[in-house]
Amino acid sequence: MKTHEKKHVQQLNNLALAHWSLNLYPDAREAGGTFITSRAYQRNTGLKGYAKDPERSSVEAARRASGRIRRYAAANGLNRFGTLTYSGEGCHDQLQARQDISEFFISLRELTKGKKLPYIWVPEWHPGGHGIHLHFAVGKYIKRSVLEAAWPHGFVHIKLLGDLPSQSSVLTESRIAARYLSKYVSKSFLDEKRIFGKHRYDLAQGFTPEVVNMTGTSPYALLSLANEQMGRHPKRQWSSEKEENWQGAPAFWAQW
Repeated sequence: MKTHEKKHVQQLNNLALAHWSLNLYPDAREAGGTFITSRAYQRNTGLKGYAKDPERSSVEAARRASGRIRRYAAANGLNRFGTLTYSGEGCHDQLQARQDISEFFISLRELTKGKKLPYIWVPEWHPGGHGIHLHFAVGKYIKRSVLEAAWPHGFVHIKLLGDLPSQSSVLTESRIAARYLSKYVSKSFLDEKRIFGKHRYDLAQGFTPEVVNMTGTSPYALLSLANEQMGRHPKRQWSSEKEENWQGAPAFWAQW
């Protein structure tokens, strides 16, 4: 085969690698998909080193974090939203706050004599200068006396997100709890005090939602496959086609 013929065959092979990919999270009743370009195109356009647009990079990172929190909360039914605060002048040491909330969840497990419990927590600097607050979500009822015993540093506030329409489900409540937590995570991308290398949020290991990856020739074909697996059509859908200023790869998303 001549050189120019080999090059043409290689170009065709690279183009053939382009496809649509969908990640379906059945337990979270959610899916997100994107168009995957050919390897040749990725090599030519991939960013090297620091992102060319740091602001856009932060927005994308916050979006990914929010998605992970939302799926984790939905899959594990985390519909109770709480806040831990410190008494007195508060805590201004980020490492100490992380140690305290780690001990809080260890104590909860010991005091309830139960199995490991799924949770998410996010730190936040209080705007009034009173140090760090710790927001969290869990999915089971825990007596206030137990919560207070596990948190000897100040005050505990927790509520079931039940002040919703009567037809609301645990899934709906969990997504609202995730929305609250995501708001604090998004704020953390503007936090100049944050210690580099420390996560903006944390969650209990061992409860990550299962993901089913599908590939296809179009978003419509993939949504059809996902609908078959979920046994229904999505309640909500979104496509980058509707966004005038969308700068990323073509994408779509659905919730059941």
